[in-house]
Amino acid sequence: MTAEFDYRAVVFDLDGTLVRLAVDWERVTEAVADTLEVRGVAPPTDLWSMLEAADRAGVRPAVESTIAAFERDGARNANRLPAAGTIPTRPTGVCSLNCEDACRIALSEHAIDGIATVVGRDTVETEKPDPEPLLETVRRLDADPADTVFVGDSDRDARTAERAGVDYLDVSAWLRAYA
Repeated sequence: MTAEFDYRAVVFDLDGTLVRLAVDWERVTEAVADTLEVRGVAPPTDLWSMLEAADRAGVRPAVESTIAAFERDGARNANRLPAAGTIPTRPTGVCSLNCEDACRIALSEHAIDGIATVVGRDTVETEKPDPEPLLETVRRLDADPADTVFVGDSDRDARTAERAGVDYLDVSAWLRAYA
């Protein structure tokens, strides 16, 4: 790290931050729509609305299974991104909108070491931008939100950090400061 670093803990997003999962999200959306239709649920047009519809209809496990299968395959074929080489020597975790298993596969496939905990979409009851997944990651690191930075690549990541009371750095700013 080249810049001064005042955080006790760091949490990274996974997809788009440490790796780029090789997932065709259009195919995932089509597969989830099929999963919903077979169960008599009219699918909305976007994937995250489909997850909400699955919750309301009580078929979330089937939809999760469909999405997770694509994510696990995509994790095995993910591309490592530059931030993966900047894992600090302090408590570090991953908080992702992807399933926990896919996160662990991607970290293992790319030998991204130094990650003490992983919280995925299926680890806790809610997903980003709700603050619960990020706060759970911070808790598992035995850290305080005020002493933690969340490094991500999206508006959803920034909103999650704000809601959790955690500082946020876009991955490009992280790389400029710490690569």
